[in-house]
Amino acid sequence: MNKYLSIFALAFATLMLNSFTQPDEGLDWKGFNEGYAKAKKEKKIALIDAYTEWCGWCKKMDKDTYANAGIAEKIKKNFVPIKFNPELEQQYTLDGKTYTGMELLSILSNRQQSGYPTTFFIITTKKKILIEVGYQNATQFAIILDKMVAAANGSGELVPEK
Repeated sequence: MNKYLSIFALAFATLMLNSFTQPDEGLDWKGFNEGYAKAKKEKKIALIDAYTEWCGWCKKMDKDTYANAGIAEKIKKNFVPIKFNPELEQQYTLDGKTYTGMELLSILSNRQQSGYPTTFFIITTKKKILIEVGYQNATQFAIILDKMVAAANGSGELVPEK
């Protein structure tokens, strides 16, 4: 009986300790203007998640990919995560010029239609924009993130723009 009581006490203590620890808050998403400025200042890669409120695949990528602990850790280390909804009526500043959401989307995508979600990577130290179109699961996205870091560091080839 004493053995079971000890096991119960240990399990209860573990449960109580876990309830007081702070959960990982995930990614600290920035708006475009703030995030792009931060990426330039910190010489990090701007990871721009272009999404819309109505996009189911965007929500799936948020839930399955960006919420993945391994993905979040890679992003926190080398990227500034930016959420960008081009359908919002806001003004965005890129290199001293102001744009609407749709104008900025057009510039980022090199005037190519891309759909949602689309992830843009701006390697701020090289002023290079790379594009990944569509939903990426965590395994696929981890490979993409590693390639972007290698490209930014000069140890990998830049992926051609799509």
